[in-house]
Amino acid sequence: MKAALQNYHARMQQVLDYIDRHLDDDLDLDALGSVAAYSKYHFHRQFTATFGLSVHRYIQLARMKRASYRLAYRDAQSVTDIAMDAGYDAPDAFARAFRQRFGQSPSSFRKSPDWELWFAAFGPLDKARSKRMQKTFTNDDVIIRDVLATPVAIMEHRGDPATLGATIQRFIAWRKAAGLHPKTSPTFNVWRSERRPASPADYSMDLCVGTNQPIEVNGEQIKAGEIPGGRCAVLSVVGNTDNLEPAALYLYRDWLPASGEEARDFPIYCQRLSFFPEVAEHEAVAELFLPLK
Repeated sequence: MKAALQNYHARMQQVLDYIDRHLDDDLDLDALGSVAAYSKYHFHRQFTATFGLSVHRYIQLARMKRASYRLAYRDAQSVTDIAMDAGYDAPDAFARAFRQRFGQSPSSFRKSPDWELWFAAFGPLDKARSKRMQKTFTNDDVIIRDVLATPVAIMEHRGDPATLGATIQRFIAWRKAAGLHPKTSPTFNVWRSERRPASPADYSMDLCVGTNQPIEVNGEQIKAGEIPGGRCAVLSVVGNTDNLEPAALYLYRDWLPASGEEARDFPIYCQRLSFFPEVAEHEAVAELFLPLK
């Protein structure tokens, strides 16, 4: 029975990965049912029962999420091109759908996103994705690595995580102006608080880019710092890198007590190696670092 359930979840996982890879294609029930190896007459009901969303709704939200990321974080692409990539025949149809979901036009969202509405709009998608068969980490997934110290430029986010998107926008714009491209200058996140502290105002995270160049702040609150060198337990995460909490919990709750190691006095952090929407969401990669003595 357990093996059959695992096989069922694996087939549904293949469907979600296929959707992520083919958001620009015509994703009809015939194609998706064949990926899952189910009849199209039953597949859509099985999908809805598993994820709490219809296939059509899931695809709509996945396309809209990619579009919203491109609007907020990738200003080189026009609204018209983003609309076409989201599956709309005309920009005005995209604009109507976007406004209905987020309460803003695409152009207004690009300039000043309302992140609270954004989070609310994607609640059903996040809930559906969380129902994927969860990745089970093992000791074999953790590597102890000696890392070198990395000088970084830091933009601090302090306060409600619902406003993190605005800080990320400013960080991307600043590093772009500074010529610190992700392909040549590594990207780090350092968590100085829990992901969901008792008070959202206590949320604390550093957005960092590796650089040994003199830092020009360009009007932003940027400071120089360092990711310290030393021994670290490293866990690679592929897929939903928006939420690294399950991986962090595994390192703290399971791996660390059994390893005989002791954590060093520096917060857990990650290096982001590939990013959504440059790659499909299930192909995004981050490495989580737990500093050790």
